[in-house]
Amino acid sequence: MSEPLAGQVNLMSFLGRLFVIAFALLFAMLAAGIAIAIGLLGPNWHGFTGDIVERVGFWFLVFFGVSFTGAVGFLPVMMLVALAETFKIRSALVYAGVGALLLLLGTAGGPTIGGEESIDAPPPLLTRPLEVAAASGAVFGFVYWLLAGRNAGRWRERRQPSA
Repeated sequence: MSEPLAGQVNLMSFLGRLFVIAFALLFAMLAAGIAIAIGLLGPNWHGFTGDIVERVGFWFLVFFGVSFTGAVGFLPVMMLVALAETFKIRSALVYAGVGALLLLLGTAGGPTIGGEESIDAPPPLLTRPLEVAAASGAVFGFVYWLLAGRNAGRWRERRQPSA
């Protein structure tokens, strides 16, 4: 077999990496959806009895969280994944921080839940929904790092033949 040229990328490594990235993004969105559901239901968690309606409500919130995470961050996440793969960024803190920032920015322009309007005092800078969004974004980034980010850019490295 002929060896690939120095600048040539191994096509199978690239296709395998795309599969890993897609798999990691799906699981990261699921983890973020679960974090959103737990964050929104957290104050009422002690009252759950295991009733089927409560379970359906929890999984409905998970589905909403997954949909929200995918809708808010699809294009920015694709660009960030390409940057991480290009520059071989492999830090867990970077992935968690960027995930938190991404969902925080995606949520900041939305409606506030539970905020009171007052002419006497300004609204709080950080509300519960923004806290939940930042935490779920950090969960998203960390889960993505666990599954794919630890090996960002390694598919381009040339492997030494084993003796």
